Amino acid sequence: MRTSEVIDRHRAAGREFEAAGVRSFVREEGDGDPVVCVHGVPSSCFLYRKVVAQLASRELRGVAFDLPGLGLAERPESFDYSWTGLGRFCADAVDALDLDRFHLLVHDIGGPIGFEVAAAMPKRVRSLTILNTMIDVASFERPWFMEVFARQTVGELWLKSLTRPAFLGLMYATGIGRRDAVPSEELYAYVDLLKRDDGGRAFLKIMRGFERTPEKEALYHSAVRDVPYPVQIVWGAEDPALTVDEHGESVRRAAALEEIHRLPSKHFLQEDQAPAIAERVAALAAAA
Repeated sequence: MRTSEVIDRHRAAGREFEAAGVRSFVREEGDGDPVVCVHGVPSSCFLYRKVVAQLASRELRGVAFDLPGLGLAERPESFDYSWTGLGRFCADAVDALDLDRFHLLVHDIGGPIGFEVAAAMPKRVRSLTILNTMIDVASFERPWFMEVFARQTVGELWLKSLTRPAFLGLMYATGIGRRDAVPSEELYAYVDLLKRDDGGRAFLKIMRGFERTPEKEALYHSAVRDVPYPVQIVWGAEDPALTVDEHGESVRRAAALEEIHRLPSKHFLQEDQAPAIAERVAALAAAA
């Protein structure tokens, strides 16, 4: 199958909707309590295509939508691509999608963005499952291969050099634990969705909009500790960038949890551990 066909099938599996004045795209599957899946970079809701199906098979409703500037969403020049702005979009999105109460599943910078949502509407969150992300944001340092995107001029050159083969190598090195879990055409789809329409300019704005302040760190800690919903951590334990021993442990300490549920995967554990992720979410949802 060609990559264009992969993206066409992805588009056909979802629908467009509008929130905060931005047209976006959502994939939904299942009829139970909704699980809002928040993606990070350099991805989109395409990352959760397997997870939403697994959630549906466990009597939940998987809901994954594109953040502005990524995937099939619009990329307005004037949009606020900071974590604050993206969090506000997500808060508007759950209203636009008629989601009253929902479980949250967050990953990568979808962690800070999801924490924005949880902090803004804690009584609507049924549970929170945290995948590989960051929470001690005031001291967070991006891995070198992501840091370059935040630099003016260098970031534009680095993005231009991110061809399909280059991204494939990056995913094999840092992203997925099993190469046979994802055909190359599906990995190529990440690049095509990243650069769609604007060549990735909105993505660069997102990378330059990280709010690494003590105030944001305190807010995100407040979203995972002493909250009215249960919290759990599920981590791709072989992630070389957001390591379980450093970043996973910082989340565990912030949430005052005893356990990290470790899975044999790297950063994009949704690709090769979707059933295990869905099982953990379902177990927490049942407890909630």
